[in-house]
Amino acid sequence: MSTAAITQSDQAEAYSLSSVFIPPTLLLRGGGVFLLASLAVAGISGTWSRFAHAYLLGLGFCLSISLGALFFVILQHLTNARWSVAVRRLAELLTSALPLLGILFLPIILSLFFGSGQLYEWNNASVVAEDALIQHKQGFLNAPFFALRCLIYFAAWIFMAKFFLSKSIAQDAGDKDATFVMRRYSGPSMIVFALTLNFASFDLFMSLDPHWFSTIYGVYYFAGCNVAFFASLPLIIMFVQSQGVLRKEITVEHFHDIAKLLFGFVFFWTYIAFSQYLLIWYANIPEETGWFAVRQSHGWQAVSLSLIFGHFALPFLCLMSRALRRNKGYIAMWCVFLLVMHAVDLYWLVMPSVSPTDATPKLIDFLCVFGVLSLWLGITLRNLLSHRLLNTGDPRLPLSLAFHNV
Repeated sequence: MSTAAITQSDQAEAYSLSSVFIPPTLLLRGGGVFLLASLAVAGISGTWSRFAHAYLLGLGFCLSISLGALFFVILQHLTNARWSVAVRRLAELLTSALPLLGILFLPIILSLFFGSGQLYEWNNASVVAEDALIQHKQGFLNAPFFALRCLIYFAAWIFMAKFFLSKSIAQDAGDKDATFVMRRYSGPSMIVFALTLNFASFDLFMSLDPHWFSTIYGVYYFAGCNVAFFASLPLIIMFVQSQGVLRKEITVEHFHDIAKLLFGFVFFWTYIAFSQYLLIWYANIPEETGWFAVRQSHGWQAVSLSLIFGHFALPFLCLMSRALRRNKGYIAMWCVFLLVMHAVDLYWLVMPSVSPTDATPKLIDFLCVFGVLSLWLGITLRNLLSHRLLNTGDPRLPLSLAFHNV
């Protein structure tokens, strides 16, 4: 397709969703119902600690997709990528749910100020009083400083997401300087992104067990974020194309490149996971090996094995073929599969802290995850409906439309 076909008169209609078969309000209401149901289950059964961990699991899953999208957007400007212009607006809109996730994280912060230790035992005064190691870490692991750090993380992510989306929209309005401005600030943005994601993963997930530590835990979560995003992006594209939008602009060539990135990050996740395990295994330090010991007993070993085969071996072998990576239906199947395995990965990271002797998922887990996910999908769909889905003002768009894999 040439840019001659992209005229001001038909841009808004040709590259926008007019309506969808699932109203965003339905997803938002459904999310509220799921979360209220999870609260009811927690109240009746008294499993508030389980609820807190399941709620964090849902937040971590949705956050990983949005952060993967933010990394992708920053990276495309940093490398001056041309092939991705046709799909970049969709990634930008996936980042626009970050304010919602920041709001959803507020109950966790407020519970800490009320002295709750249901989620983070380092906030439980009785536990801290008898644990010298946690006492030693109280300068870092305390509610006010934790809340301040989380405020910095979400503020940085939301600011960067809004900055790149607003400048991208400015390109459509004819701002010729927007391309240069986004590229100029992509370098500092990448540094900020790396630091905030790394420390956020320490705070939100690794501090669930304040006795354990891993210096590459942040890289592990980063790898999962990218697997989640590159598994989500093809599904989003197929959804908008099913509504008659971007059918010609996003071709099998773009799908092929996204599938290659998904394949690459599946392998990268495995490399980091194996490196973390190997380093801790041969060092054989009790305060480090205990974290893995829990995940190798009482049913958790089955979850660990499912990650080896489901998050690495099967997708690695099945996404290796170039011909299969160009089959949209085949890619869609593996995208759904890897999103499920990413959820299993987060379950493996979070839930042993509250249920070390029982790996069986509970009803409250599904209610919390579906609740947060429905809210995230509702906001994302609303943003897709309210924005043009192709960055028609980017000067690199003709190269993206004509992109062809060698």
